[in-house]
Amino acid sequence: MKPAPAGREDRGVPLLFAALALAVHLPVLARYGWFRDELYYVACSKHLAWGYVDHPPLSIGLLALWRLLFGDGLAVMRLVPALAHALTVLVVGRIAQDLGGGRFALALAGLAAVLAPGLLGISGIYSMNALDLLLWTLAVWALVRSLQGGRPAAWMALGLVLGLGLLDKLSVLWLGAGLFVGLLATRQRRWLATPWPWLAGVLALAVFTPHLAWQVEHGWPTLEFMRNATLHKMVRTSPADFLGMQLLMMGLVGAVTGFAGLAWCLFGRRGREWRALAIAWLVVLAILLASPAARAGYLIASYGLLFATGGVALERLSHRPARRWARPVLIALVMLLQLPLLPFALPVLPVSGFVAYARALGARPAGEERTRPAELPQMYADMFGWEEMADRVGRVYRGLPEAERAKCGVMAGNYGEAGALDLFGAKYGLPPALSGHNNYWLWGPRGYTGEVMIVLGVHRADLEHGFVSVTLADSVRCEHCMPYERDLPVWICRGLRDPLREAWARVKMYI
Repeated sequence: MKPAPAGREDRGVPLLFAALALAVHLPVLARYGWFRDELYYVACSKHLAWGYVDHPPLSIGLLALWRLLFGDGLAVMRLVPALAHALTVLVVGRIAQDLGGGRFALALAGLAAVLAPGLLGISGIYSMNALDLLLWTLAVWALVRSLQGGRPAAWMALGLVLGLGLLDKLSVLWLGAGLFVGLLATRQRRWLATPWPWLAGVLALAVFTPHLAWQVEHGWPTLEFMRNATLHKMVRTSPADFLGMQLLMMGLVGAVTGFAGLAWCLFGRRGREWRALAIAWLVVLAILLASPAARAGYLIASYGLLFATGGVALERLSHRPARRWARPVLIALVMLLQLPLLPFALPVLPVSGFVAYARALGARPAGEERTRPAELPQMYADMFGWEEMADRVGRVYRGLPEAERAKCGVMAGNYGEAGALDLFGAKYGLPPALSGHNNYWLWGPRGYTGEVMIVLGVHRADLEHGFVSVTLADSVRCEHCMPYERDLPVWICRGLRDPLREAWARVKMYI
């Protein structure tokens, strides 16, 4: 199978929509504030390693390099996921092009990828998810190129991308399983008789090996984290709810486009050449539906495959002159139906405007974790109050006698709070933060004895078991935060009954 030659006038279409994706992000890069996980990512980027409790190292290494080159500004950091979204849109177009799509296929696939709420949302903050989206889409493109010509370089590119994907997020294992089953279940299985798919797998494993070695060295902390998150954090989502969320995250027209692509690959005369792609997607879907605690958002990384094949499918369906009217209608529907969802994906409205807009549409914040919802969805609520938190804790710290301040550690209840104290703390005179949450626990007590501690956001009863004296010094208030971040107590604790190094094992919280 050889790629259909693209017309010269078509080659710029993917670039145009990639630029549009970037243009959507740029005005709102720092609209609300730092997201909880971004604070943690910055902290992790100051402790470079081949792994972390709750994620592999690629996104952290990239962030460390980006910070070194461009500094710590929020807008500068969020330019990375915005660029990842733009590149994803570009690759979606190139996949559609290689599948034989013309100008309309490229435009429909590109527009669906630009405006899908799920893609916009995960690309609006810095995390491994935006890179995951790009790497999944690149892997699909590498497979398409591999199947078209069987070129060794294309297979090696697939192995490299899968390996980098594993260094970014372990969910790439689902994609790898899907691609293998897709090859095995179709006539493309003939490629399994050649060395190239296997060498691609070996290359992916080789790239991933340093992280595996880190896991072995640290006692497989990610497995403990995943087990605890499944048991104590995630809310089970029914298959019906899981699939319903895909309609929201793709948008209605995006979902129609995507599922048209699936049908084309499975049953279309020309599309059946690409049945392996549809089977790969269905395998990933089946894995997630079978998981007791899979989030609906885990499937977002696969949307590029759907949009690319869907654009080609609907172009072919509408190629007859009598059906050409459907093309502008589809483009218009994407705009009309996707744009109203934009405020739920990116902070394009002020807080009061968003709340009024959501109420007018009858949309209530919902979550996939066992926490009480706020007025704002968690994605937005977790962008408020962090610097004010560091300010209040800094006031308590500076109010200590100088002799106590010299030996006082500052401990937070979770990595978001600790990350905020680390990012903003220097401005308010704070030392590096301690926490038992995820990788903060691995970084240890940093030499503090526990003789004097400022502790943020922990229940008094839990502290009184360990300290001789526990005094409420202040509280942190936040109007728009998640409920569990409002009215946080700030304690001054003295006289830890056991040395902090010995007590450290009891504060571990991998979740």
